[in-house]
Amino acid sequence: MQKKDVPPRWDRAMQQRLARGEAAALGELYDRFASLVHGLAHRVLGDEHAADTVTRDVFAHVWQHPDTYDPRQGPLRSWLAALTNRLAVERLRTTETAALARGGPGTTEDLERKVRHATVAARADYIVQSMPAPLRAALELAYFQRRDYRQTAADLGVTDEEARRRLRLGLQLLATAHDAGTPGAPPGIGGAA
Repeated sequence: MQKKDVPPRWDRAMQQRLARGEAAALGELYDRFASLVHGLAHRVLGDEHAADTVTRDVFAHVWQHPDTYDPRQGPLRSWLAALTNRLAVERLRTTETAALARGGPGTTEDLERKVRHATVAARADYIVQSMPAPLRAALELAYFQRRDYRQTAADLGVTDEEARRRLRLGLQLLATAHDAGTPGAPPGIGGAA
């Protein structure tokens, strides 16, 4: 089992390596977080090509401005998620505003609703990906495979009470997707940016 201080140490070392201009560090960072970044961007934008562009933009920003990440402010993973959300929302607003200016359907209020919805969905994805594996496994069994807590307990090899606890905690974490002010929430992921 990893110690709790290992990720911050890794985050700090990664930031220092990027600041020194180590291309291998960028490759390592990309390998570790590209699927998270792309998934969040796709969730906000709903478009594969646009998500690819935002993914490139996120890692280009990290490469060009490694000093904008401060390990004392939180995990690198959360910072990347917040940066992804910000860039994806900017792209969504730019694209949709241009469509509105050309006489496309909808209003600015519709656009803001779309941005809020996409941001909450991206935050929910981030929460599920970040939660401890036992909670995620319980939620996946209950949601995707339609298992009740007893079936979930049997599938996981835990007591009924433990299955209920995992489901309750997982749902409580997921419920914070609508709350921008949640302690520990990555900035820019909890509400409209």
